[in-house]
Amino acid sequence: MINGFEYEVPDHKKIRVIVDTDAACEADDPFAIVHALLSPKLIVKGITAEHFKEKGSMESSYREIETILTIMDMEIPFFRGQDGPLDEDDRVSEASQFIVEEARKEDDKPLFILCQGAVTNVAKAILTESGIKDRMSVIWIGTHGEGPIKAPFSEFNAANDIEAANILLQSGVRLWLVPSSVYSTVNIGISEIQRRIRPCGNIGEHLFDNLIRYNMLEGAGWTQGESWSLGDSPAIAIAINPGCGRYYETKAPLVLPDTSSAVKEDNPVIRIYKDVDSRYILEDLIAKLELFTDKR
Repeated sequence: MINGFEYEVPDHKKIRVIVDTDAACEADDPFAIVHALLSPKLIVKGITAEHFKEKGSMESSYREIETILTIMDMEIPFFRGQDGPLDEDDRVSEASQFIVEEARKEDDKPLFILCQGAVTNVAKAILTESGIKDRMSVIWIGTHGEGPIKAPFSEFNAANDIEAANILLQSGVRLWLVPSSVYSTVNIGISEIQRRIRPCGNIGEHLFDNLIRYNMLEGAGWTQGESWSLGDSPAIAIAINPGCGRYYETKAPLVLPDTSSAVKEDNPVIRIYKDVDSRYILEDLIAKLELFTDKR
């Protein structure tokens, strides 16, 4: 048994993944990282730290990734990403270089980049070597979806690097997009987290304590007080089970400076999810945490 599972995933159904995450921007990212690490279908090749457009934010994300791996006693490569948006950091970070190198590899298992924040690292990788776009797929939690749509609010992940967002959307990479109207529906009560996730060993305690800390911050005014949206988790769940939501194919939007979506007729066709099964996502995460704890 691996991590307490009494079943195996057929080898030919496994996929390689890189989790690209602004892990320290708020409380949902760590839940998604843990979900990926505990999913036997996903061969986690590495975790890459994203900025969230604040000085030192990439480094904060890097440290949170390190904390999670230490608590779970897992040895997974993790890498520092771009220090800020593309127009503020013209170097090629170790994270972006890692994405290039993993995409170059000859491997019969497909590669998915699971993006939970800005897409600066992925965009820089594509700019560094454009040919990798044909050797990987990207699942991104971001934008307001198909244009035209006026932004109901500034969409955080796209807003943190508009240029990178549009590079990805126009790149022609196989892209599955989870827009704000969908990722915001993955809601869980803090009481449920206390009751069902907190008891799951040291990592359960960390997930709960981290969320409680964020919930009490002045900057968490957008939350409802005793619930949280685990909006990054669909990136993991869709990689595990692409059919856990309904989707359609259409032209990728153009992201405007206020994060509104506009129509750009020459943009490539992408997949856009119009809903996800939030209970499947949450129950799968919780069951895997329980099995992981039982094993230990």
